[in-house]
Amino acid sequence: MALAEFVVAFREVFEIALVLGIMLAYLSKTKSAKQGKAVYLGALVAVAASIGAAYAFEALAGGFEAHEEIFEGITLVLAAILVTWLNFWMVGQANVRKGIESSVGRHAASGAWLSLAAFSFIAVFREGVEIVLFLNGIAITTGALSLAWAAAGGIAAVLLSYAVLRQLVKLDMKKFFLATSVMLAVLAAGLLSQGVHELQDAKVIPTGIEHIYDITPALNADGSYPLLHEKGAVGGMLKGLVGYDTAPSLEQVLAYFGYFAAVYIAYRRISRH
Repeated sequence: MALAEFVVAFREVFEIALVLGIMLAYLSKTKSAKQGKAVYLGALVAVAASIGAAYAFEALAGGFEAHEEIFEGITLVLAAILVTWLNFWMVGQANVRKGIESSVGRHAASGAWLSLAAFSFIAVFREGVEIVLFLNGIAITTGALSLAWAAAGGIAAVLLSYAVLRQLVKLDMKKFFLATSVMLAVLAAGLLSQGVHELQDAKVIPTGIEHIYDITPALNADGSYPLLHEKGAVGGMLKGLVGYDTAPSLEQVLAYFGYFAAVYIAYRRISRH
């Protein structure tokens, strides 16, 4: 279960650290280092806003106790959609560094301190909201959340981004983001499938075939869960990573594989352009 949290935090924090690093490096290179304060301010406000968003999400969830399955289903579907959209945006960038430097250059040249802070805020807050939604989606899917592994992923991402920006490590950014986007797409497909399951339980989505197969293993003699049970050591990890389900409905399976088909078609179109 913890591996999913690590992957999510690693990818999102790496993107944040990389964007901020490129912004600060460009300002320093163009002798506009004093405007770096605007970047720090925007980032700090975004972190505070992301924490606020996390608390707001918890408060909102508490208000939907009577309709918990509907709330959880909508959360899972929204998380899958948001992550997919941001993945396509990142993969579609031909040159990440050039795009960021161009935007920062426009703001710095005009002396628009506030707009530079806003650019930093948006870059960080966007990822912060994504982390909040995705980690909550994992918690809903697996019934647990490892903040320790999420923190480990964030720390690893900061260290890698520092090494990349200092040119201690050579990294093909486009290939890196493509690879990590594929990993997040697999996670998103699992969240979407589980979202459909929650909405079916809430009678929001009709159920054609309740279980197209059922390979749920029986409990062990001592009452513990077998390894491949959804709550077992291996099954629980696979549930968080790839949406493992031992007894999915027809609609869940269609949503899962339909998601990959839609993503593949969209990616091919982006690649051609």
